[in-house]
Amino acid sequence: MMKLVRRFKDIGINGMTARWYDKNSREHRIDEMRQYAEEVVKHITDRSVVLEVAPGPGYLSIELAKLGNYEIIGMDISKDFVEIAQKNAATAGVEVDFFQGNVSEMPIDDNTVDFIVCSAAFKNFSNPDTALSEMYRVLKPGGTALIIDMNGSASKNNVKNLTKEMGVKGVEALFMNVTFRFLKKGAYTPMEMNDLISKTEFKDFNVKENGVSLYTYLIKKVNDA
Repeated sequence: MMKLVRRFKDIGINGMTARWYDKNSREHRIDEMRQYAEEVVKHITDRSVVLEVAPGPGYLSIELAKLGNYEIIGMDISKDFVEIAQKNAATAGVEVDFFQGNVSEMPIDDNTVDFIVCSAAFKNFSNPDTALSEMYRVLKPGGTALIIDMNGSASKNNVKNLTKEMGVKGVEALFMNVTFRFLKKGAYTPMEMNDLISKTEFKDFNVKENGVSLYTYLIKKVNDA
């Protein structure tokens, strides 16, 4: 059953909240985004088409664009985040095509994307099964999707350690700890993630725990297309 804290409809983050999220990400999460980008690079090749679902301020895609010659697109439901991400990419001097769209009905053709990455957003999708089906639809045969999100089984110590690693202190650290504890209530445990994916078109997948995070790899088999 969908947890009550999960959204009943997909609503984008806009206004002051979007600007705060951008500032917080820029000040505390760039290293994290760089690590995610380096993980993506392990699974793609030159000129690969990479889609980031719900990129927010766009820093993961921006870091990825710095690492090679890829066609990177980022789709977010928030108009403000799209504008922020576009400005951030221009400032960084990289080319990423950010546009507005809903993961439940992506404006992307079938079998056109080599790799999909989605970080810190999947737990908020009101229709996760539909989101997974859409990811499957747009992936090329042999393509991979990587979902990185909060681990619903993460301990309080995992969360505290993360804020320390991010260098967050004082009131902001307290705020982030409270926020993480709230978000954890809506996050998927490894068992829940496995159960959810097993009911989709994806037959080849792997769910890995990594402290406060859950890494889920999904492959669209060539003979499934």
